[in-house]
Amino acid sequence: MSARISRPVTGFLALALIMAILALDLNRSGAPDLFTAPPALAFGSGAAPEGAHCTGG
Repeated sequence: MSARISRPVTGFLALALIMAILALDLNRSGAPDLFTAPPALAFGSGAAPEGAHCTGG
């Protein structure tokens, strides 16, 4: 017989690992400045695409 970890314990451990990674990242890099960050979605921004295979240049 092998000891098995239950689903709730596995879920808690997964969330704890994700939170630890986020905390470490925030500690090392600092909080982002939301006023200078680029937009997450820029539909209709008018900016031309650059450097992609579809730009033809």
